[in-house]
Amino acid sequence: MTPLVRTAPEVTDALASGRAVVALETAAVTHGLPRAPLTSLPPYLSDPRTPAAIRACFGASVPVHRALGHALAAAVRAEGAVPATIGVLRGQLVVGLTVSELDELAELREVSKIAARDAALVAARGGSGGTTVAGTLLGCALASPSPIRVFATGGIGGVHRDFAQRPDISADLHAIRDSGVLIVSAGAKSILDLPATVEMLDTLGVPLVGLQTPYFPRFLCEGDADLLVNCEVQDERHAAALFAAHRTLQPHRGMLLCVPPPKEFALDSATMERAIGEGLAECRRLATRGPEVTPVLLAAVAKATEGRSLAANLAVLLNNARVAARVAANLAESAATGG
Repeated sequence: MTPLVRTAPEVTDALASGRAVVALETAAVTHGLPRAPLTSLPPYLSDPRTPAAIRACFGASVPVHRALGHALAAAVRAEGAVPATIGVLRGQLVVGLTVSELDELAELREVSKIAARDAALVAARGGSGGTTVAGTLLGCALASPSPIRVFATGGIGGVHRDFAQRPDISADLHAIRDSGVLIVSAGAKSILDLPATVEMLDTLGVPLVGLQTPYFPRFLCEGDADLLVNCEVQDERHAAALFAAHRTLQPHRGMLLCVPPPKEFALDSATMERAIGEGLAECRRLATRGPEVTPVLLAAVAKATEGRSLAANLAVLLNNARVAARVAANLAESAATGG
């Protein structure tokens, strides 16, 4: 019988030897990006400061969603860590998809979006899918021979807008609280109710740590004084030390490292809010509800930003992967030296 969980040999070896490992989600690959090549390289990918290995993943004939999966892994490797791309493939929760397995997952049309709740339901019927934040954290916990402690994503889920009329809170929040993992993200997705999301994280006792910012980022936009983190660190070494202390006192609780989008690639928050408002109005006009709301809002944002939201999204995801790898490398170094 095929085991429900499989950890790739490279990831197993890295965990066993105490080397830096970074978990990566796959929902962005299966559901979050266009299935067509880029018409031109966005600024982050044409920036000479971006490692060549990342830029090389985006060929003229490579669909964006597939290129991103490989680029995230390349970003982690460029900073000295081992990538563990997590997804469900042919009935297995795989911790460390190979290049060919990631390509296979990216090419599937009938594919699930998998939170922790859904993993067994999809795997038991031999299905495949991309893992969300909650689904990826499940993979972190089940990695062999030990859990993965650092995970890079774009923006986490949270409390949805109009919560008072239709209660909707992402499973990501409780999964983060109970994970024992450092989640590196650009805050929460802008289409959410961000003040309510920050309040919910506070209620759950999740520490919010800002990397060179006192503000909770707004995913593709920089944060502002309306939303604050609990503490600020100046570099990845400081972030690693803080997480190590957190793990000592609360080993089973997660922490959020909030990384604002690189300034030169961030979107204007006023433009973003206007686009979201237009998208919500369109949802009300069409009586759109539940999971169908998000695609309408994302389309409104893409239209309002004239496509710049895709470029910003790629910059955020790839930058966070590099930050997470540096934090993981510092954690591994500290553990090896007894620091």
